[in-house]
Amino acid sequence: MSAARVAIVGVGHVGGAAAFALTLASFADQLLLVDVDPKKRDAQVRDVSDAAYSSNSRTLVRAGTCREASQCDIIVITVGSKFALGQTTIELTYRNISIVQSLIKEMAPFQKDAVLIVVSNPVDLLATLVQQASGLPASQVIGSGTFLDSVRLRGMVTEYTKVPAKSIHLFVLGVHGEHQVVAWSRATIGSMPIDEALAKDNSVLDHQQLEKDYKNQSKEIIQAKGSMPFGIGTIITCLCSSIIFNKRNVLPVSHFQPRFGCYLSMPAAVGRRGIAQSFPILLDKDEDNRLSDSAKALKSNLDRISKF
Repeated sequence: MSAARVAIVGVGHVGGAAAFALTLASFADQLLLVDVDPKKRDAQVRDVSDAAYSSNSRTLVRAGTCREASQCDIIVITVGSKFALGQTTIELTYRNISIVQSLIKEMAPFQKDAVLIVVSNPVDLLATLVQQASGLPASQVIGSGTFLDSVRLRGMVTEYTKVPAKSIHLFVLGVHGEHQVVAWSRATIGSMPIDEALAKDNSVLDHQQLEKDYKNQSKEIIQAKGSMPFGIGTIITCLCSSIIFNKRNVLPVSHFQPRFGCYLSMPAAVGRRGIAQSFPILLDKDEDNRLSDSAKALKSNLDRISKF
């Protein structure tokens, strides 16, 4: 792609970390930062620009508007409010829905081949609504989904087995959050089922404990520092790289699933036009039932929201 342009809409902790990671990666020609708070936006532009100059990055970082962002090749949406004292999860969800829907209306129409990456939570619900409101094909709207969760879990398995993470094929799937599903039944080391491979060394993975640990790690990070900007910033950079260079890397991201009529995470090849191909995994009965139940609950929420 010539003269690749990326926009980040919402430059708080997560958006700022993504801007920093993208600048160091140095594959985008322009990086536009957009925020409702112009002072914060301009401060992030100056800070990230310092990183660009000191690292000899080719990326030009500048402030932008929503209209300018909509004409970029990739638009990363990280906007959203944080929990306020006494606020419920439902209240936060509806507030973020309102923020994101207003943003999409302000940005439309989009460049026809733009790819939107939704990071704001609840990511699957918002990605579904963003696609409907944007007018873009479903393949061009992607949610960050369970990508970071999959990376974290593989890292934990690597620590236990001493096998490099790149040789571990293990995906967290479904609706991001408490009901996401680890596809243990299809996990492999190389081409061998993971439990079978470990049995050769008289090792056994405690699936339940690992699932508990990787979820707790996420909670502990958020409780200690409020967000997880560096992990998600790197994930965003990986997605942008796969799009800009048309790598078609297979990644566990949230994208439209015709079976359920909503977005949730499954492995997909990510290229220049977004989702180039989806690779639904054949799960065992229990995993599939849990994934289906969470998808049906999400679809029910979407149907309820559409009535307002």
